[in-house]
Amino acid sequence: MFLHVSDAHYLDDYKVEVLFNDGRKGIADLSSALEGPAFQQLQDITVFAQLRVDKELDTIVWPNGADFAPEFFYFQAFKNVPDLQAQFRQWGYIA
Repeated sequence: MFLHVSDAHYLDDYKVEVLFNDGRKGIADLSSALEGPAFQQLQDITVFAQLRVDKELDTIVWPNGADFAPEFFYFQAFKNVPDLQAQFRQWGYIA
């Protein structure tokens, strides 16, 4: 099964509540992920809060064209869930 972002809502700071197509819902904190030129504008909370789910890309996007893979949001939301560690290793998010 391919992972998709089904729904997302801005919460506060750099936190997003994300619903995935596998039925899991979690909170992804992106405060440490907004590095580099593509994400510089998102450091402005008013821009960050303008996120939306792109149904063609099946992930969260911002008006400036920035996005992350659905798997990255999944990792950010569930990185401390023990039964998902093998999946995160497979995706290359942990060693």
